[in-house]
Amino acid sequence: MSLFGKHAAVLVLAALAGFSALDVSAAQPTNKKAKVETVSMLGGKFKFSLPKGFIANPLPAGDEASGTAGATGTMYTNASTKTVVIAAENLIPDAVQAKDNDAQFLDSAVSGFLSQQAAALPDFSKQSEKSMTRGGLGLRQIDSTATQGGGMTQSSTLLAGSGSRMAVVQVISRINDKANHDKLVSQIVGK
Repeated sequence: MSLFGKHAAVLVLAALAGFSALDVSAAQPTNKKAKVETVSMLGGKFKFSLPKGFIANPLPAGDEASGTAGATGTMYTNASTKTVVIAAENLIPDAVQAKDNDAQFLDSAVSGFLSQQAAALPDFSKQSEKSMTRGGLGLRQIDSTATQGGGMTQSSTLLAGSGSRMAVVQVISRINDKANHDKLVSQIVGK
């Protein structure tokens, strides 16, 4: 099994549940006040801020029984834009150590991610893939479409690794909100 699929599937499976949960959470009253959410991953090597309107909800911790021990993450939801951002980290399996811009690790992570998504989402379609470097940290961005939460969605998934940890950030929006989706992804990657 690839580096991605072995222990990190929980990170993206949370996103699959996350988008459908947005419709439920949007209907629920909340006492949380919307503020700018700042996200720091991989020991501060990957940081970004989300605009006001996103509410943070911790994802359940990974566990040994499912092979996801060490996985942590947060789901950020914006009820008005119906956008979900999942930011999660996990240990890289088999004690693999990734350099900050490790092409071999990123190739394997992308391959595993694509296989996992194709298996989980019958109409998953990869639209594009980009490689970039941000502050010395290599990132891969996979843009895709699929039916999630009862409708067609667009997703941009960012994969990175450093040392013993890997990070996944997935932005999921309704298919008809491309301009706002692209603007949010650009803000996250720092373009």
